[in-house]
Amino acid sequence: MKMRRIDHIVLTVSDLEESTRFYHEVFDMPVIDQQNSAQLVTLRCGHQLIRLQKADRPTELKAPHLTTGAADFCIVAGDKLDDILHHLKSYFVEIVAGPVEKHGSEGPMTSVYVHDPDNNLVEIAVYKNK
Repeated sequence: MKMRRIDHIVLTVSDLEESTRFYHEVFDMPVIDQQNSAQLVTLRCGHQLIRLQKADRPTELKAPHLTTGAADFCIVAGDKLDDILHHLKSYFVEIVAGPVEKHGSEGPMTSVYVHDPDNNLVEIAVYKNK
């Protein structure tokens, strides 16, 4: 079996509206589906999706021990680092680390780290020569 890419990730959130607003406004991710009755919101992140769910979402298809603030993931940005830093500052998003030089799946990159409303660690990366 060949794995090609990650299609989506699901984050468990404490406040669906607040987290939706954060990912939509701060990261400019369009909301493509909002199922309030199912307590699930889907946002587009490039070619992938980020789904936000409440821990008590009524479904059998979820991890057995859902918790908020346990995720640590990286988003590749298409903007210049200075523009990203200015944008985060304009939304009063605290940078918890960076800029730091890192090595990602496509080579050297520069990253900054922020927390989302549930304290998930979100790395925002800009690849060199991309």
